[in-house]
Amino acid sequence: MQKKIRVGILFGGKSAEHEVSLQSAKNIIDSIDKDKYEVVLIGIDKQGRWHLNETSRYLLNADNPKLIKLNTNPSHLALVPGNQSHQLIDIATSEPTGKVDVVFPIMHGPYGEDGSIQGLLKLAEVPFVGAGVLGSAVGMDKDVMKRLLKEAGLPTAKFLVFQSSARKAIRFDEVAAQLGLPFFVKPANLGSSVGIHRIANASEFERAIDDAFLYDRKILIEENIAGREIECSVLGNAEPIASLPGEIIANAEHHTFYSYEAKYIDESGATLEIPANLDQDTIRRIQEIAIEVFRVLCCEGMARIDFFLKKNGEIVVNELNTIPGFTRISMYPKLWQASGISYTELIDRLIQLAIDRFKTEQALRTSYES
Repeated sequence: MQKKIRVGILFGGKSAEHEVSLQSAKNIIDSIDKDKYEVVLIGIDKQGRWHLNETSRYLLNADNPKLIKLNTNPSHLALVPGNQSHQLIDIATSEPTGKVDVVFPIMHGPYGEDGSIQGLLKLAEVPFVGAGVLGSAVGMDKDVMKRLLKEAGLPTAKFLVFQSSARKAIRFDEVAAQLGLPFFVKPANLGSSVGIHRIANASEFERAIDDAFLYDRKILIEENIAGREIECSVLGNAEPIASLPGEIIANAEHHTFYSYEAKYIDESGATLEIPANLDQDTIRRIQEIAIEVFRVLCCEGMARIDFFLKKNGEIVVNELNTIPGFTRISMYPKLWQASGISYTELIDRLIQLAIDRFKTEQALRTSYES
């Protein structure tokens, strides 16, 4: 009988998207092939402490997105870099608690999706799912991401960038003159629509700016693009493939845009049309641009690319997400299901892509030979 691969599911973290990560982890744990993989649950609390969790009770209020919590325990872990056996160490006793063959980080936002955890795993020489350090960092920072997309000739919305040190210089009239109304205020390094505000008049402006700066030292102010919201999933390393696109139709009665509540709390907050009702030429163009974005931003493993489709057929790239949601209502896995790849098979492919990349990287020279 073939030995099971030990997969460390890394979830939670010091992020405003902590609760989304818990939901994503639950769905991966429920769907992974238990005959092929042995699951090791590593939950990270909001203080950044690592906990080795039991599969029987690793979440509290697991079925309530509003109340879901990580079930912590007194034992704290550390992953030791440079240890070929990939040992997890109990901090209190310095005793090893086991090893993992590969890690599936499902941590959304800062400290999980921005290259931080990817750098640690790379130093520890552990294969991990998803983009590497560079792709993760670029994919997290909307400012850098959009500048690279523009440099590659890919269409993006007009935007302005401000540092917190320049807070007093941000003027509503000047922004509106450059971007028009409405426009959006966003933290540069965050996802799941946390800290995002749609601004239609001056009275909303100051509060939105202050709120966005609570989550990041850098914010984007971006023009509104009138069009359909289309998303496409990408899977692969050197030869990525794109899924069928899907469409998000926000419930205008409850939400002015696809907000955090619409995504994860309010089940009637939006309708997901999977696949989207598009002609074949538009589907092909979206898939081609999605793969180009994936490559331009140095991604590997997986990503979800979000677009706006204007009435005139123009496709505008909104952003890329290197660790997309894996909740039961998330687009990334649903689009692959519509494209013929089941949830369980998708998880298997992502793990195998991580192992394949690790083997390729391990074959590289680390010293000069003449």
